[in-house]
Amino acid sequence: MDDKASLWPRASATDKIDFSTRMGRAFRTLSPKLDAAYFMRCLEETANIGDTKDLRLEEMVRTCISLVRDEAE
Repeated sequence: MDDKASLWPRASATDKIDFSTRMGRAFRTLSPKLDAAYFMRCLEETANIGDTKDLRLEEMVRTCISLVRDEAE
């Protein structure tokens, strides 16, 4: 979680799947939408589209969670 978000695009597919799966398991109780597939898609989009120089993975995960929470309101 403390890794720089800029490392995400260079991570192996296995590492991305493992991380997304862990996040899906950890946060699915907040919303059924927060599954591994959602985290993979959200993290990919965030890391590849935005400027992630100073972001950490933890901040990207929080952003992904807030996007789902904002949809529900």
